[in-house]
Amino acid sequence: MKRPAILMLLFGLLWATVLVSLTLGRFPITLTELYDVMLQLLLDREVMAEERFSTLKNILFDIRLPRIMAAVLTGAALSVAGTSFQSMFINPLVSPGLLGVLAGASFGAALGMVAARTWLAVEAGAFIFGLAAVIVAMTIARFFRGDRLLILILGGIISASLFTSLLSLIKYLADPYDQLPAIVFWLMGGFSMVDGKTVLFVALPMLVGIAVLLALSSTLNVLSMGEEEARSLGINVGVMRTTIILSATLISSLTVSLGGIVGWVGLVIPHVGRMLVGPDNRVLLPVAGMLGATYLLGVDDLSRLLFRVEIPIGILTSLLGIPFFMLVLKNARKGWS
Repeated sequence: MKRPAILMLLFGLLWATVLVSLTLGRFPITLTELYDVMLQLLLDREVMAEERFSTLKNILFDIRLPRIMAAVLTGAALSVAGTSFQSMFINPLVSPGLLGVLAGASFGAALGMVAARTWLAVEAGAFIFGLAAVIVAMTIARFFRGDRLLILILGGIISASLFTSLLSLIKYLADPYDQLPAIVFWLMGGFSMVDGKTVLFVALPMLVGIAVLLALSSTLNVLSMGEEEARSLGINVGVMRTTIILSATLISSLTVSLGGIVGWVGLVIPHVGRMLVGPDNRVLLPVAGMLGATYLLGVDDLSRLLFRVEIPIGILTSLLGIPFFMLVLKNARKGWS
């Protein structure tokens, strides 16, 4: 199948998944009712009773749509960030948590829960300390000589360990009856607490970060050939690498502020994308974004409906990601050739 056809197919699949997800829940809504609500809302024409319309409108636009948007944004952001990191570091095992961003964002969010106890503090803390973790990794890398990419990865490991330890300290100091359960549950991942204002607040910077990475897809292709080759083609490696890292860090840390830690998406989905369209980032990045958005939205539907109580989505992505990664691993190398 040609690449444009794959892009169109994935785009249609994403929209179909969004529509179906709007109808799924403890309060079932048919596609016909969804159409009627949209018709009455857009044309201001009474199609159903006002009480029924008000109930369906509240469920669809105040409860389900923000959650769906959060899942789509998170899946797309983690997949695009993971693809960018894997291409830049020329390593198929790299994920968005490479430079400590997820550990830093988790610490910042937990600190916000303990110190300020407001959702805005949680979001701000996740973003600020996600960036701080990357700055720590890049600062450590500057003090050592050798292979710059390898030193940067080692700096990320040190940074992640530092903020993981600080997160453990926050857990130890938190109120065991109130704050600690909230921190633990939130770090498992999930979108049950997301509202429309939060999604709209986070969506713009996330979309800007994704757009920057898409715009630099050709540069990522050059960087994936190696540092010396990139320099010989006139690429300012330092500036481009920093821009890519900061953009990927921005969108990764914001996913933590939306839904906690959601693992494996940024590692597995890029491999699936390469198996479909190959390593050309001009096509791979949008494909990975749509695949990740569709996949995470489907997993979120499962987390809501599989049992009577909602399962944290981070648990499901791990349980599904491990065997799925094992299945694609033997074929994933084809995408790097």
